[in-house]
Amino acid sequence: MDRLSGLDASFLYLETPAQLMHVCGLLVLDVSTMPGGYGFERLRAGIEGHVRDVPAFTRRLRRVPLGLDHPVWVRDRSFDIERHVHRLALPTPGGYRELTELAGHLAGLPLDRSRPLWEMWVIEGYEGDKVVVLSKMHHATVDGVSGANLISHLCALSATDAPLAPAPRATHGREPGPAELLGRGVLSTATRPLQLARLVSPSATLVTRTVGRARNGTAMAAPLTAPRTSFNGTITSHRSIGLADMDLEQVRAVKRATGTTVNDVVLAVAGGALRSYLLDRGELPTDSLLATVPVSVRSSSRRSDGANKVSALFTRLGTDIEDPLERVRDLAVRNRHAKDHHNAISADSLQDWAEFAAPRTFGLAVRAYAGLRLAEKHPVVHNLVISNVPGPPVPLYFVGARIEALYPLGPVFHGAGLNITVMSNAGELHVGVIACRESMPDVDDLVQRFPAALDELAGLVDGPGVTAPAR
Repeated sequence: MDRLSGLDASFLYLETPAQLMHVCGLLVLDVSTMPGGYGFERLRAGIEGHVRDVPAFTRRLRRVPLGLDHPVWVRDRSFDIERHVHRLALPTPGGYRELTELAGHLAGLPLDRSRPLWEMWVIEGYEGDKVVVLSKMHHATVDGVSGANLISHLCALSATDAPLAPAPRATHGREPGPAELLGRGVLSTATRPLQLARLVSPSATLVTRTVGRARNGTAMAAPLTAPRTSFNGTITSHRSIGLADMDLEQVRAVKRATGTTVNDVVLAVAGGALRSYLLDRGELPTDSLLATVPVSVRSSSRRSDGANKVSALFTRLGTDIEDPLERVRDLAVRNRHAKDHHNAISADSLQDWAEFAAPRTFGLAVRAYAGLRLAEKHPVVHNLVISNVPGPPVPLYFVGARIEALYPLGPVFHGAGLNITVMSNAGELHVGVIACRESMPDVDDLVQRFPAALDELAGLVDGPGVTAPAR
């Protein structure tokens, strides 16, 4: 039995029928490399063999009586792979549009909380003989880094190698009874005032320092200062998905020429794509869009519990800047300030405060927020979420099938109905964009602007006079 951390549990409490809190991944597979050839039963059996003893795949939720504490993970003793790995086929012609329409539909379906919070949809008939696996895992189970680590239980360096991360030895701990869970909940509730007292003073100091940074112009961008766009409102459960590819070496060339980072370049490309998209629709705000960028604190966190070890920073994407080179330079400076500001905050700050998320009141508040459409009535907190996740530098094989592409897809929120996630894979950057379909029905119109924005930036740095941003 493992208690969910406050941050993990918060992703459960944030979930509503429209605001689904799972993360998805689309793996495009070349199944011709599978030993013995492709067969759905063979692929499913391979998945089962690799995940059966991995806790993240075989544990389910157990609520604490009266909602006195966060839920706990217990082993699902009736685990059945057939309830998690499903088979579908694309309608002819089985191309990009058919795939993204089906993926959008599946991404809009909630996970069954009575079972382990993951599933995979094996989609056959893509571009003739390719197979696509759409994976869904609840955010209470994974963040970006731990999600990538879980994939390593299913992937190898060749079609015949063992997985990169072998399954751990199975542990069959006892399942607690209602009385024990109730007692733990009472104890946790009783000690919360002491925990709160320890957090107040450091948080007050942080606020004071943030005010000082703001006066000096070195603070990260502030939430609630974003301009309103068509994708900043109350969302529905309908999803639209777009996918694109970029050359990682091209990004690195821009990085070297401008003295910035890969993340600076990716954010600048995103800013260029969004500027172009909004400009063509006559919706470009005067002020720059504001993005939330998740940041892993796994290496600096002192906490040993919890699957999610993340924080976040806010950054402007430079959509108000026409010149791509000026945009990447501006972003580099802003990102340095944002990182310095973020590093001054305790790595465990978000996780510590999340411990006080009350199961009942938190969930009711989220539902009231959606029902009253409050996201449309107060200043915009942020316009979108954008992540840049490092992936494998070499080709990987998923249960023997070569991974040709891996597109990550994160959740969208009331008030920010757009999520952009970029992941590197064997020399390429795969861009996954997911949005509320009513807010952004034609996501493909946005995502296809990413390669064009990168080409434009790369073309400019090939010319003379490119200098690094001021330090």
